[in-house]
Amino acid sequence: MTTVTERLEPDSAGLDRAAALLARGDCVAFPTETVYGLGADARQSRAVAAIFAAKGRPQFNPLIVHVADLAAAEAIAIFDADAHALADAFWPGPLTLVLPLRDGSGITELVTAGLRTVGIRVPAGEVAQSLLRSFGGPVAAPSANPSGKVSPTTADHVLEGLEGRIAAVLDGGPADVGIESTIIGCFDHPRLLRPGGLPAEAIETALGRPLAHAPTSDSPNAPGQLPSHYAPDAPIRLNATETRPGERLLGFGPDVRDAALNLSHSGDLVEAAANLFAYLRKMDAEGSGPIAVSPIPDHGLGRAINDRLTRAAAPRG
Repeated sequence: MTTVTERLEPDSAGLDRAAALLARGDCVAFPTETVYGLGADARQSRAVAAIFAAKGRPQFNPLIVHVADLAAAEAIAIFDADAHALADAFWPGPLTLVLPLRDGSGITELVTAGLRTVGIRVPAGEVAQSLLRSFGGPVAAPSANPSGKVSPTTADHVLEGLEGRIAAVLDGGPADVGIESTIIGCFDHPRLLRPGGLPAEAIETALGRPLAHAPTSDSPNAPGQLPSHYAPDAPIRLNATETRPGERLLGFGPDVRDAALNLSHSGDLVEAAANLFAYLRKMDAEGSGPIAVSPIPDHGLGRAINDRLTRAAAPRG
């Protein structure tokens, strides 16, 4: 669906408008010191699903949550001594910490891709800080560009790729750093997950010791790498046009009958994406019988849904 993308000034009226759009579940691009991010309320599944739809993002990769300060971050994630040391040294700034997700955080599973960890940062820059404080909540925000394209550092760059796909862009001028944040996983030992705008050497100096190597493909903190992942306890059968004895149906579309749950009665892939993780979890909690899943169109967000369902249905060792 095409919409009119508003270009907002970073004054009080523009910030209030951007915050109101976020609150109602719309996507708003905004500047950080690294690049422009495409923001949505990290607590609203449908709003986060709209990020993936706007970007044409092929998978539900975890998204970084942006908050205004350390106190807001601690309401979402669990900090150990290393994480506190890095936050004290580099926040606000171009550093993302991947931390254990706190129970009751309110962050939708689409943000974490079903993992029990969350990437979080406190961005620098007056416009980003003003927006986060005006909105008063966590904002999930990958870079504000079509998936696979160059990250944007101006509002014009955002509009070149996303005009008509998002509600607004908050024009705060050029980004200062120009590359994405450095990502550090803080678990048994801090490790570099992605180089970025903060040099690893500075992080090692703050820690007083070297960073660990990036995780290998069997690490549960590296999203989307395990062939069997995002899996409920119940077995899953895909592309089911009818149910077998003992199965429960997770449906999709208006023509499905007798489904325990329907990802979208209207066949809306954004709605289906928003419901996916919660519905799998609900069906797993309500019974042990196998789950049959209706066919999902393999285009747009359907590709991401099918990717996750394929992983959930994979044989388990």
